[in-house]
Amino acid sequence: MIQKRLHIKVLIVTTFVVTMFFSCDYNEKKTNVTVVFQNQPVGEAIDINLKYTEAKDTIGKVIANLESPKMLDYSNRSFSFSEFPEGVRLSLYDDKNQKNIVLADYAIVYNATDLIDLQGNVILITPQKDSLFAEQLYYDQKQEWLFSNLPVYLKSITANNGRGDIFDSDTKFTNYTILEGRGDMILKD
Repeated sequence: MIQKRLHIKVLIVTTFVVTMFFSCDYNEKKTNVTVVFQNQPVGEAIDINLKYTEAKDTIGKVIANLESPKMLDYSNRSFSFSEFPEGVRLSLYDDKNQKNIVLADYAIVYNATDLIDLQGNVILITPQKDSLFAEQLYYDQKQEWLFSNLPVYLKSITANNGRGDIFDSDTKFTNYTILEGRGDMILKD
């Protein structure tokens, strides 16, 4: 009888230990899967064409058009964004429907701020065929403003060529400033 009770106690303890062992293993696997999923994009789009419009009267007017071969959607993050790992072509339209074109090797659009971070071999081409070259350029969609705090080079047909460390411009590229890091003005149109 004592041996039977000892056997039952051993069986209960063994069952309890095995249950705890497997439940810990299961929870660990479940946690790892969740962490991996949260770091992955929730969506992927191929050959995209996004249009940013502004309501004028009753007709929506396109003021920006972003095209890219690939977009990754990270709207599952607390500060959501869309990533364009294979580059972008951004067309910015003025009131006369003329467009400035911005090309970049890589871009991120931050959804909460409507800020586009363009990186790698960034080129801005105006309707007058002036070109701005930069490693990084930001586009504020709400303010319709372009800016950079990294070196830029302007090759212009209509104005003087210029170099600087700070760039600030409206999207029409009619009111722009290029400054050196010291604050000396190089070029202003």
